[in-house]
Amino acid sequence: MRIDVLSLFPNMFQATMGESIIGKAQENGFLDLQITDFRDYTTDKHNHVDDAPFGGGAGMLLQPQPIFDAMDAIEKETAGRYPRGRVILMDPAGRRFDQDYAQELAQEEHLTFICGHYEGYDERIRQLVTDEASLGDYVLTGGELAAMVMIDATVRFVPGVLGNMASPMGDSFSNGLLEYPQYTRPADFRGMKVPEVLTSGNHQKIREWRMKESLRRTLHRRPDLLESAPLSREQHRLLEDIKLDEDPDVPD
Repeated sequence: MRIDVLSLFPNMFQATMGESIIGKAQENGFLDLQITDFRDYTTDKHNHVDDAPFGGGAGMLLQPQPIFDAMDAIEKETAGRYPRGRVILMDPAGRRFDQDYAQELAQEEHLTFICGHYEGYDERIRQLVTDEASLGDYVLTGGELAAMVMIDATVRFVPGVLGNMASPMGDSFSNGLLEYPQYTRPADFRGMKVPEVLTSGNHQKIREWRMKESLRRTLHRRPDLLESAPLSREQHRLLEDIKLDEDPDVPD
């Protein structure tokens, strides 16, 4: 996968995206991550990339020229190797990013993120994009942190990056539920013991325990997720058992 990022602060990505899983993905050839400082493409003699909005108003807007020219350069550099792919504008008004969105983006060969700053964008920049994305209902000082979160969550689904694809598929939200509790050695730490079922060697009981605890945790922490989670007949049965265990006076 190739990911391009247009940013005024490339050092933010170089300091963060070269570490841990993302860094290893680049080292092992699963990810080609390129950061472009679109200030390098401005034709303004003072290297300005922003200007006041027509009609007046507070703040400054990113001008279209540096971003359009940077995109032209990326397309020229990747021609014949990668399709243009999805171009994602980081914007508080965009589509809310979630696990499904990350899996969707991971299917692409080429992604480009445009990170804004200042008050906003010249509207004509939106002609370049296929997606507008947001992490949530709040405003950051720039799009860099949001882009890094999206890249991290997306790249985990690229085959080979985590080695074992069962790992991301078992994460919280991947199946509509929160992840079950997990334990490692020692089995008894300061009197806190690992549930016996996990050391029993009975894989069927372990599977059922994990499923039930995933449902229990979701019921307690994010009951809203259960409204849309695609529960199986077995999961519905386990969920009813949980509710009955915790409040035996609740009618069936």
